[in-house]
Amino acid sequence: MTKEVGLWIDHRQAVIVTLGEGGDEIKHIESNTEKHGHPAGATPSSDAESHDRSGEDIRDRRFGDHLNKYYDEVIAVLHDADSILIMGPGEAKGELHKRLDAHKASKHLVETEPADKMTDGQIAALVKQHFHV
Repeated sequence: MTKEVGLWIDHRQAVIVTLGEGGDEIKHIESNTEKHGHPAGATPSSDAESHDRSGEDIRDRRFGDHLNKYYDEVIAVLHDADSILIMGPGEAKGELHKRLDAHKASKHLVETEPADKMTDGQIAALVKQHFHV
């Protein structure tokens, strides 16, 4: 039997639905990332722009490193899937797809679709509909 997996992902969490003979399994993975951007109330001044820029570069690098670890955790769950549907509202779905390609996961059939915030039940229903289950 082929293993079909669908997931909804953004930068904060992934909801992974695995379709199986014994029933569907839903798994949550939290990224634990802080919101990307300037701290509340912080506005760069023109005098300290270069100092603020290097601090922003460090924050961007840390955020990227943290997201890569999060994506790797999601990929570990997807490693033996034959077909993968990736859904989500923003950039995370495309970033995960690129990371899957970088991990030589091209043996998987991977599709992406835009999707707004949904409940676990809505995600599972969409995954079943996509894979005609």
